[in-house]
Amino acid sequence: MRICVVGASGKLGRYMVRQLLEAGDEVAAVCRPESVKKLDEFAGRIEVFPGKTNDRAVLRRALHGCDGALVVLVPWGVQQYASGTAQAALDYAEPGARLIFSCGWHITMDGRDRYAWHFTLLLKLVGAIAKMLRLVELDDQVEACRRVFASDRRWTVVRGSDLEEGPSQGLPVWSEHVGDPILASNKTRRVDFAGFMVAALRDDSLLNKAPAIVSCQSPSALATKQI
Repeated sequence: MRICVVGASGKLGRYMVRQLLEAGDEVAAVCRPESVKKLDEFAGRIEVFPGKTNDRAVLRRALHGCDGALVVLVPWGVQQYASGTAQAALDYAEPGARLIFSCGWHITMDGRDRYAWHFTLLLKLVGAIAKMLRLVELDDQVEACRRVFASDRRWTVVRGSDLEEGPSQGLPVWSEHVGDPILASNKTRRVDFAGFMVAALRDDSLLNKAPAIVSCQSPSALATKQI
């Protein structure tokens, strides 16, 4: 398949590019012009489209002819960056393309997620401070996902727990709602988050779902398997 990676120069993006190439897929990579050098290890093996990920003209070119897209929804600044990225992907992806979006656990699709009080408090404090400093707009990531949920596209929104570096522990396990016991450990290796995104391209059981993931080797995942 030919897959567009939107946000390819970040840590998660580079893991996804690497895994796609290992699987034999073609890659169209979108990243900010100042970050193109981060993709030097893939020189000659991918097609790079320099530009902001919410640049509609850039995404239109990059998504042309792609069977799917892996889209990192980053809420940078206060310029509707994440929602602009999501909308461009929804508007310009090929008919029938498989669209996989990444975000955090704070996104809820049906309002049935259960958050610890300290998580909710920290989210409000960090969100307010970041917005005041014009660094990050978490509400815009919420808006981006709202648009995805409302679309008739073949989408999946992967909600990541706290991420850490390290060797792969295997494909993460998932649940439909934050607060479910299997997710309690709240840790996933970043390389495995990427692996789940890539695997979702070919997993139609995840169509129109928002799986919340956690490492398959985390204590909560292992404990749930033993029950």
